[in-house]
Amino acid sequence: MKRNFKLDRRAFLKGTAGATLALPVLEAMGSEVLEVAPRRFCALYTANGMSLPQAKHNIDEWSWFPRLKKDGHFLFGKSTEALSPFREHLSFLGGLYHPNGPKSDPHVCSDMWLTGAPLQDPNRDVYNSVALDQLVAKHTKHFCRQPSMVMSVDAGVGFLSRTGTISYSLNGKPIPAENNPRQIFNRLFRVDRASLNNERNKINRRIKLVDAVLENARSLNKKLGKSDREKMDQYLTSLNEVEKRLVASEKWVDIPLKTQDYSHLKLDADSEGAPSDYYRTMFDLIALAFDADITRSVAFMLNREDGMGISDTFPIKLGINRTHHNLSHAQDKDGQLKFAKYDQFLSEQLVYFFNRLQGYKDNNGSVLDNSIVLYGSGASTTHMPKNLPTLVAGGANMGLKHGQYWKKGETQMSNVFLSILRSMGIEEEGFADSTATGAREIFSNA
Repeated sequence: MKRNFKLDRRAFLKGTAGATLALPVLEAMGSEVLEVAPRRFCALYTANGMSLPQAKHNIDEWSWFPRLKKDGHFLFGKSTEALSPFREHLSFLGGLYHPNGPKSDPHVCSDMWLTGAPLQDPNRDVYNSVALDQLVAKHTKHFCRQPSMVMSVDAGVGFLSRTGTISYSLNGKPIPAENNPRQIFNRLFRVDRASLNNERNKINRRIKLVDAVLENARSLNKKLGKSDREKMDQYLTSLNEVEKRLVASEKWVDIPLKTQDYSHLKLDADSEGAPSDYYRTMFDLIALAFDADITRSVAFMLNREDGMGISDTFPIKLGINRTHHNLSHAQDKDGQLKFAKYDQFLSEQLVYFFNRLQGYKDNNGSVLDNSIVLYGSGASTTHMPKNLPTLVAGGANMGLKHGQYWKKGETQMSNVFLSILRSMGIEEEGFADSTATGAREIFSNA
């Protein structure tokens, strides 16, 4: 006689040492569990603002923000028209700002983009506060192999006001970004117990060494400058973050990954080569990680502020004969048009990413339908911390209603962040300086 067997969704594996491990979602757990698709978040940051040409140049059709509506629909500008196939999957938001933005050094706009922190306050014990991606990771890390993916065109954390990461931990420390596609792939998709043990041993040795240096630094507090102490603290934070990732991987090492096709990946792509190859490979890795439910939280910094890093030369590699930061300061018609054409290139990379997300399927729709993608900059044009260019895509299965150009005066960015959290089913009381949920016309479940 056939017996109905059903596993409890809280089922776990128990190891010989008494360690327990939550099982991945299995069919035996029942349809009510299988029908709950992962809810994911991806933040994509580009520096230096977007091209918003001055009216006197008569090239308004190249403005990053959509133009006036026609027949009930907004009109894409030329720099974003590549996104038009995804009109019903995305919305533009205007008028957003962080209240602390105008009070702070304009170069810290990337530091606060995902945090909204009062970085202008010199009396803060910790420079920054938690970033949105890490708050999402706090609530989703129990379901997947890695709490989050933090990526950047340049590895590491950079330095204050010229950051190389947009992600900050629960206690406000910068989380180092990864920028090497092959290393990211190996860490996510080529995990085995031997390599994990080897990495763990190396990290432990480095942590012990840094602990000893820090202890020595405390005894020599007056001799070691504040900047040096901060650098050592950042380095230790980086090591601790790597250790957390290893611990997370160890818990899942014996559970097979979803079978996927990796043949399209260009893992030798790097930031020294063709910008499109590099960006698309990084987007491929994000899409694959989402599809395999390796992580549900990603932050990717596409460009750094103020001419920092290799990405400042990307426009030149594309045949635009000025650097990204230089173009962002352009006041002439030719310069503003070339700035818009670089925005156009970035829009084309987003289209590639959205196509990937739409091509991967969950049990109730595409990965794009179950992911909220936030794309934007910490300034409208260089050093302008108001009307932050912002695009939100995906999330149809989380209640997002798209095809809109939403703008209602000035709105705190943190209110929109709170709406993102609520749409993901994360019931935080607030985020940073939020006063309520924002853009409810888009985030219908917020």
